[in-house]
Amino acid sequence: MQFAVLFSMVAAASAVQYPLHASCKADWTFGVTCEEAKQAIIDQMNAWTGPEGCADGGEKCLYEVLSTDGNVVTGTHTTPTVGYVDDLEFTFADGADGTCSMHGFSTSETSYAYLDSSTNYCNMKNLITGSGLDQSESFSEVTSDDICTQYSSANCDVY
Repeated sequence: MQFAVLFSMVAAASAVQYPLHASCKADWTFGVTCEEAKQAIIDQMNAWTGPEGCADGGEKCLYEVLSTDGNVVTGTHTTPTVGYVDDLEFTFADGADGTCSMHGFSTSETSYAYLDSSTNYCNMKNLITGSGLDQSESFSEVTSDDICTQYSSANCDVY
């Protein structure tokens, strides 16, 4: 039975071009220094540690910073309804033109997670919009469904 389920998941993944596990990889560019961008992400995660941002059904809550080591920030986001935990990692690199490039990766700790209603994308995007980094000059975002589960149907007001 487990083989049949696994086979079905692999076949479905091949058909829709999603990662084989609920996750998201994305790259962003901001018109600020990486020190500013990194601090903005950390500050936003710290601002959303409690359940307050979950009151209206959103998920702008229950973030935790786990570590900051050089140009890497790691943390978690817990979904308020079911309590699933997603791991987050942000890596920052200064650009020669004064911009900052950030690579983000969010992945579900739940081993059997395949589809996630774009939760892993929204885990990261909500921090970017909440901190205002999306309003910086030179802002850009690069990702796609094949590296970011259900990206094209993302609704970060809900997730």
